[in-house]
Amino acid sequence: ELEELSLTMQQCLNLLAPQGRLAIISFHSLEDRMVKQFIRGQEDRDDLPANFPVRAADLPQPRLKSVGKAIKPSDEEVRLNPRSRSAVLRVAERTSVV
Repeated sequence: ELEELSLTMQQCLNLLAPQGRLAIISFHSLEDRMVKQFIRGQEDRDDLPANFPVRAADLPQPRLKSVGKAIKPSDEEVRLNPRSRSAVLRVAERTSVV
């Protein structure tokens, strides 16, 4: 399942239009960690030395931007639906074309 999650996130990134949003609900901490690391990995620019002579406009642009914090179910939702207690929703927006 974890490999499928990884492949699916990568495929979704390739299918998203600029300003398109990717929303992923995870139910286990390992899944959530993978989603968080995927989004952060797409937000980071390639590491370049600080004194490398390059203009900011020439740097590779991040492909995703996290939209807000992780969303967890409210106490009321957990009371009405106990299975939701472990759910975490993360949303990211596509920022540029690959």
